[in-house]
Amino acid sequence: MDEFKLAAGGALPPRGESATSDSRGVATRNAILEAAVRLFAEQGVLAVSNRQIGAAAGKGNTSVVGYYFDSKADLVRALVRRFNARVNEAREDRIARLGAKPGLRDWATCLVHPYLELLEAGGPPTWYARFMAQVATDPGLRRIVVEEATSESMLRVLDGLAGCLPELPEPVLRERYRIASHVILQMCAERERALADGQQVHPAGWDEAATGLVDVLVGMWTAAVTPVDESSVTS
Repeated sequence: MDEFKLAAGGALPPRGESATSDSRGVATRNAILEAAVRLFAEQGVLAVSNRQIGAAAGKGNTSVVGYYFDSKADLVRALVRRFNARVNEAREDRIARLGAKPGLRDWATCLVHPYLELLEAGGPPTWYARFMAQVATDPGLRRIVVEEATSESMLRVLDGLAGCLPELPEPVLRERYRIASHVILQMCAERERALADGQQVHPAGWDEAATGLVDVLVGMWTAAVTPVDESSVTS
C-alpha cells in the first residue's frame, strides 16, 4: 500500500472493491507524477501549483494532489525516486555484463549510459533531465537528490572508478565525482531542452551523446593533478 494512501481515516474500501480502488489509486498517482514532471520541467518546480498539476492530470478535483502527496517536497521525492529506480535497474544490468577486469571506461559507461538510455526511451519529448537539473541546484530541494542518490549500483560504480584511479588523492577523487554529476545533469538537461524546442542537436542520438560524455569524463578523471602551493593559498 506504499504506492498510495487509503481513504481518509484509513478505512478500507467495501469488500470486493479493494482491487478496483487500488487500481484507480495507482492510475491517479501515476497521472499526477506524469503531469508534475512535465510542468516542473517546462515552468519550474516553484512556479507550478498543485491545482495546475491536478488539472493537467485530467482530474476534475484539482485538490487531488494533496490527497496523494503531503507537500511539494514529497511529490518531488516521489519523482526522483521513480526515475532513479529505473536508472538503477538498467545500471545493475550493465554491471552484471562487465568482464572480469573492467577498466575506467567500463565503469564510466555504467555511470552514464543507463541515464541517457532512459531519456531516449521516454521521448521525444522527455522532461526528467530538466526536472532533475532544477532539483539538484535548488537550495530547498537538493537534499532530496542527495538522499535518493545512494544505491547499491551507484556505490559499485564509484568503487569501480576509485579502483581504477589509485593515484588520485581522495579529495580530488570526490571533487571529480561532483564535476561528473554536474556535467551529466546539465548536458542532458540542455540537450533535452533543445529537442523539446525542435532544435537540431549534435550528436543526433542519445547513445552517441552518452559515448561523448564518457569520453569527457574519462579525460577528466585521468587529467593530471596540479599541486597546490598551500603557502600561497593561505597568505
